[in-house]
Amino acid sequence: MEVLKLAAFADGNRGGNPAGVVICKKMPEEKEMLSIAADVGYSETAFLTPRQEGWRIRYFSPEIEVPFCGHATIASGAVLGAREGEGHYRLILNDAEISVEVEKISEGDFAVTLVSPETWSKTAPGSYVDQILEVFHICTSQLNPDFPVRIAFAGAKHLILVLAEKSTLSAMNYDFEKAKDLMLKEDVGTVCLVWIESENILHARNAFAAGGVYEDPATGAAAAALAGYLRDIKWQGSRQFEILQGADMGCPSRLLVEFTGQSGAGIRVTGKTRKIE
Repeated sequence: MEVLKLAAFADGNRGGNPAGVVICKKMPEEKEMLSIAADVGYSETAFLTPRQEGWRIRYFSPEIEVPFCGHATIASGAVLGAREGEGHYRLILNDAEISVEVEKISEGDFAVTLVSPETWSKTAPGSYVDQILEVFHICTSQLNPDFPVRIAFAGAKHLILVLAEKSTLSAMNYDFEKAKDLMLKEDVGTVCLVWIESENILHARNAFAAGGVYEDPATGAAAAALAGYLRDIKWQGSRQFEILQGADMGCPSRLLVEFTGQSGAGIRVTGKTRKIE
């Protein structure tokens, strides 16, 4: 079974988040997909099988299946573009449907836009937030008071922490096992730390202990959830912005995000891909 390897949300010919993509006639058994994802060693590997109306897709980290993964979707779009040509593809998740638009930008490289599942957000329980902050060594005073701590959803749940200073973002560190337990307790995919530079430039880091990975260099699902969260709290910034991520890991990544004013509507997240030799 061939595993194609691409980096999604690349910054030119560098960075991005590596993902595995497997195209197969029949979806493998769950144990086999978990084993393949563990062997690949990336934060996510996507498995796709053709259907008359589109493509069935499932996502596996080295330890668990996740309901939706943005960077593996972008990588999958590039694989479909190379295999089937540019255009629009329908993807069928476990509990939702999404789409990707694929454009070839150079030989082997693509720009892919996903439209996420519907979004929602809710206030995170105070006691849970206190535990997360302790594990991440963050004081309440280091949060931006204009942005409430919420659990946001766009196919998967993410805890959003907006920080007052970039230095706090750069210094991110946390107790992996304790964070993993807390994230699994609330079914939270990532803890998304954000610093807002301007109305159209945001910086983010995403802890993915729940999936057995310390940090993701680019997280499309969290980007979509973050946009839904900003819409819900009536953020006055731009509805089209860029997320810079991965620089602290040496894997600079760029995610272009766009949302409408329609409550709950899916979010457009665009990224470029590059092949991993």
